[in-house]
Formats: sequence, structure tokens, C-alpha cells
Amino acid sequence: MSVPYVLFVVTNAAVIGPNHRPTGFFFPEIAHPVEVLDRAGAAVEFASPAGGTPPEDGFDGDDPAQVAFRDGKAHRRLSRSRKLSEVDVLDYDAVFFPGGLGPMVDITGNPEVQTVVATAWNAGMIVSAVCHGPSAFLGVTVDDGTPLVRGRKLTSFSSAEEDGYALDDVPFDLEKALRDEGALYESTEPWQPKLVVDGRLITGQNPQSGTVVGEALVDALRDRS
Repeated sequence: MSVPYVLFVVTNAAVIGPNHRPTGFFFPEIAHPVEVLDRAGAAVEFASPAGGTPPEDGFDGDDPAQVAFRDGKAHRRLSRSRKLSEVDVLDYDAVFFPGGLGPMVDITGNPEVQTVVATAWNAGMIVSAVCHGPSAFLGVTVDDGTPLVRGRKLTSFSSAEEDGYALDDVPFDLEKALRDEGALYESTEPWQPKLVVDGRLITGQNPQSGTVVGEALVDALRDRS
């Protein structure tokens, strides 16, 4: 089996909203999938809209997976993320969008990101995201001109979760926006793991879902090998 390659597309946004809330990518939403993918022998590379070192949020020093990621080579590669415009997504087997509030600033509605998502999908690749990461799918149309999410099952950070977390900071409600584009949205209780797999579309609801998303990515990559 050849080594599968997964491209993580990470936010560069360090603040969000009228209160200038510090943000970035949410640490476990990269650390946990990377742990699973690394154990399975998959290669992970990192890109971001501007390149360079993406800002971090939510690091938990009591989580061994987060500590291992922070101290490992993958985190070194992340700190030198490639500029998205210089990356060809077709060099990879899957593309993944971690969350944090940052993606709501510079991933959502970004034409380069939308092109990456559409190109990956239309090429038959695996497309995945967790928490606020599915905001990358908004505004993306596929080959037949319809929205990517229309009629597809997925999940993301829920309205119920946002209400107690960042309602005053985010520019829109992600669950509602996905529903408005025709997504068959699913969720579970706030802050509980939730995975939705609809063919090549793999999504997780919240930070607690990073590991199950990573496991689903591994399964999907193995099925395709």
C-alpha cells in the first residue's frame, strides 16, 4: 500500500469579531486527527491561506495527544505551513479543515479555499472537516452547479454549542448557514463526539470529535487504496 497523503488547511486568523477575541485553529482538532493518521502510516502536510505559522487556541497540557503533537515533527511542519495558492490539492488523497473560530474569518468565503474544496470533490477525493471547519464548504458548488452540501449529510459545531461559546464573536451561525445551503445537518448533545460520514464527505461536530474523524479518514483512505 502506498502512503496516503492528507492536506490540512489551517486558518491564519488570530482574532475574530467585534470584541477582538483571540482565536486560531483549535489545538485538539489537529492534534487528535494527526495522532490517528500518524499511527496508521498516513502523511500529513499543512497549508494556510497566507502560509507561515498559524495561530493556536485551546491547547490543553493535560492531554497527552496534544502534548505529543506540540513536541513532534508534525507541529514543526505546521509552523511552516505552505501558502495555499502554491499547493495543488490533487497531489493528495484527502483534504481536511480543522476548526477553531479562525476559519470563520479567513476560510469561509475564501475563493482559493472554495476552489480547493471543489477541485478535491470533483476529482473524487475525500473531503473532511471538524467543528467550525465545515464553514469551508459554504458557497462551494460542484460540477453540476449545485452547492456541495445540498442533500448531503454532515455535521459541524451546532447552534446550541455556539450559543454558550462564541455567539457574540462569530459573523454567522454555522449550523443555520449549512442548513440554508441544503445540508442534511445532524448533531448530538453539546460537547459530545459526533461523526457523520456521507460517502467521501466526513465531518465531526466539535473538538471532542477529532479522533473519530481521524479514524473515519483512515478507514476511507484504506478503502480507496
